[in-house]
Amino acid sequence: MDTAAANVLCASAFVEELWRSGVHHACVCPGSRSTPLAVAFGRHAHMRTWVHLDERSAAYFALGLAKADSRPVVLLCTSGTAAANFLPAVVEASLAGVPLIVLTADRPPELHHVGANQTIDQIKLYGSHVRWAVQMPPPDASRDVVAYYRTIACRAVHEARADPPAPIHLNVPFREPFLPTGGDVADTAVPPEPARARDGAAPLVIPRPQGRKRDTILDGTMRDALTLARRGIIVCGPQPDVHAAESLRRLAAAAGYPILADPLSQVRSGEDYGAVVVDRYDAFLRDDRVVAALAPDVILRFGATPPSKPLLQYLQRHVTAFQVLVQHRAWNDPLLVSTNLVDTSLQSYVDSILPALERDGQVTNENVRLASEARRSWSERWRRINDLAGGAIDAAFDESSEIFEGRVFAELSKALAPGSTLFAGNSMPVRDADAFLPSNREPMRVLGNRGASGIDGVVSTALGVAAAGERVTLVIGDVSLYHDLNGLLAAKLYGLPLTVVLVNNDGGGIFSFLPQAESADRFERLFGTPHGLDFRHAVEMYGGAYVRAESWQHFRAAVETAQRSGGLRVIEIRTDRRRNVEQHRAIWRRVADAVARAEVAATGGIG
Repeated sequence: MDTAAANVLCASAFVEELWRSGVHHACVCPGSRSTPLAVAFGRHAHMRTWVHLDERSAAYFALGLAKADSRPVVLLCTSGTAAANFLPAVVEASLAGVPLIVLTADRPPELHHVGANQTIDQIKLYGSHVRWAVQMPPPDASRDVVAYYRTIACRAVHEARADPPAPIHLNVPFREPFLPTGGDVADTAVPPEPARARDGAAPLVIPRPQGRKRDTILDGTMRDALTLARRGIIVCGPQPDVHAAESLRRLAAAAGYPILADPLSQVRSGEDYGAVVVDRYDAFLRDDRVVAALAPDVILRFGATPPSKPLLQYLQRHVTAFQVLVQHRAWNDPLLVSTNLVDTSLQSYVDSILPALERDGQVTNENVRLASEARRSWSERWRRINDLAGGAIDAAFDESSEIFEGRVFAELSKALAPGSTLFAGNSMPVRDADAFLPSNREPMRVLGNRGASGIDGVVSTALGVAAAGERVTLVIGDVSLYHDLNGLLAAKLYGLPLTVVLVNNDGGGIFSFLPQAESADRFERLFGTPHGLDFRHAVEMYGGAYVRAESWQHFRAAVETAQRSGGLRVIEIRTDRRRNVEQHRAIWRRVADAVARAEVAATGGIG
């Protein structure tokens, strides 16, 4: 069999095995060297192929699709610098635990180190940011090589889906000619019947790893600390699993601990099961008196590192507390304040500890009883302070009709239909979501790119989530939108529904909160970076509908229209960076005053 036929045979076998192993989506970028795989994906009867002209956008689109679908998504490009453009999304996937199968086409060995065009060293191109990297052999018609392609495809899916999920990289060299003359691959493609898997051999099956045994997770010392603690809290940072969030709320209710829920934790929405869900901590933990008064004995931490600086400072302030970090193959503790690491999944930990806490709630041990009563009082104090902070924020919104960036999330929480997906862009949007997105019994999925927390690729990631069948509303800043304008092409090509709320303050708004904002002579050029762009033209170029909201009433109407309509809808609000800082700080002062007055009335002081 000649080279072209061998290319088709191995590529077809590889793609069929990916499908049989559970991969249903491939994001393909144009290029010559990747032709055999691109054609194999395109002609597969069931595989959905998404074609993207820009590699960086493609990679973030695949990231969003895999994040929403919870299954590996394939990413394919040609050789050379095209592969390097995948790196930012690969880094994000690595840190966020998202399964990607990255396929980079390459020149064969004889074309390396001889000056061949579009040839770079792609072996281990992504370094430690992928779990597994394989240099594939050039295709060959021999039974062993075809079987190897099938086996590696199956194992790639297994490695990407392992606990926790991660990206993997396969570098695949192809020799010319890539396809038979005329591009006819019908006579050389491998039939897709599962019975032919691995060319006559039994299909390769790799079982999913089983969780750790329950009785090995919770030792006696930790159990005593949790059941006898009188002032415990649960902190949950970003994590994507809605079912795990439900378990966390049950755990919080059984333990009698308030749960400080990051908006991306999935804990802020849905049934609370009696738990005290704290959603205004970012506002009231800015007051040092409150931080001192709410000193915990025990802190249980789940999920990634929260973005809230006041919350992180609170954890650092109470470094003497028993701080349990529950993570699997990770260590999200940049403050280095954890006293215990439990290396298991969130769900496994909750499954192990919840029965013990529920049993302890039924015993008559005096120490346990007293601790339980103290926890009820402690938890109610958190609830009271949280309600006071929320009331102060709501009152500030009711008294002013001025456009304010933070209010966007409060408005969306009321405007979006139950079951919607909200995607928070990085920099200021995710922080405003933390401060102003209230908890709600109606289900809402809140996502973001909090692995590496970059502002690049956010549009493409949100569109990838939309490709999984979800109606997505993205809140994004103007600089971040500029970074990924190319990503809007996917909305046009595939008719994907996406509502974009563009918060445009003409530059890097987050820097206005930092000390360098006082250096007026240098700040604007180096940090403010005003651009003066009118995004209407770009939105219309990609077939989207654009509207600028001049009031909250106008904003609500635009969101309502977007919810009824399909396609790309961009709602822009214009703000001033300096005024935005003033508005935030005025609300923090209002919260501090409201909490102080009420706490003095209720307890005689904050302490």
